[in-house]
Amino acid sequence: MRLYYSQRRYVAPIQGAAALELDHIKVTHSGRNTPVVQGISLEVAQGELVALVGPNGAGKSTILKAIAGLLPTQAGSISIFGLPIGACHHRVAYLPQRGEIDWRFPVSVRRMVLTGRYVHLGWLRQPGANDNVRVNEVLTRLGIADLAERQISELSGGQQQRVLLARALVQDADLLLLDEPTNAVDAATRDAIAETLNTLRRQGKAALVATHDLDHLMEFDRVVALQDGRIVADAPAALYVPDQWIA
Repeated sequence: MRLYYSQRRYVAPIQGAAALELDHIKVTHSGRNTPVVQGISLEVAQGELVALVGPNGAGKSTILKAIAGLLPTQAGSISIFGLPIGACHHRVAYLPQRGEIDWRFPVSVRRMVLTGRYVHLGWLRQPGANDNVRVNEVLTRLGIADLAERQISELSGGQQQRVLLARALVQDADLLLLDEPTNAVDAATRDAIAETLNTLRRQGKAALVATHDLDHLMEFDRVVALQDGRIVADAPAALYVPDQWIA
């Protein structure tokens, strides 16, 4: 199972820098000639929640993976708190789409969520009491403490999504990258994710969230719409009109 942002690097952020800044980035998938993301520039301020919307193939997941360091950029630059990718791994947490995880992997919910703490430990240290306390706190907050010792293969889709969110939250990152966190989940999980976003806002953390859930965009500060690898709209959530900007 891949552990995102698993290297331990502590570098102080640049004072006053945006949580995230993309400067004309281009990203091309292996085996393709045309960039999936074509010259996108985007800034996310500290404490800002931004929704990425657009049809399948628009480039939402590709952008998140590039920011997470999982895909290389062919042009442009990415800055996180004023620093290049890799300079502050512990400040960024990435939640992949549920389908990218091998849910047959023999690990308990607690152990999987605990991997979110590894970025603070490095490879040679074992999790300590404080790490386990943090895991328990997040499991309780998301309503899955009773599943802690269950194997992840036994979970429902909504439970799986909460586990992924818990793993991201225990990292205590300042920038969260969430890829379709509300896709095909039950109402209770959807409410838990909404409350999590509200908590992040209150804590002054930033989030960039790829979503198809256009009925709940008011939970965000801004909406950025993509089509064919380009930004076609960038507006406050209250002013965003999907049919006006996306064909």
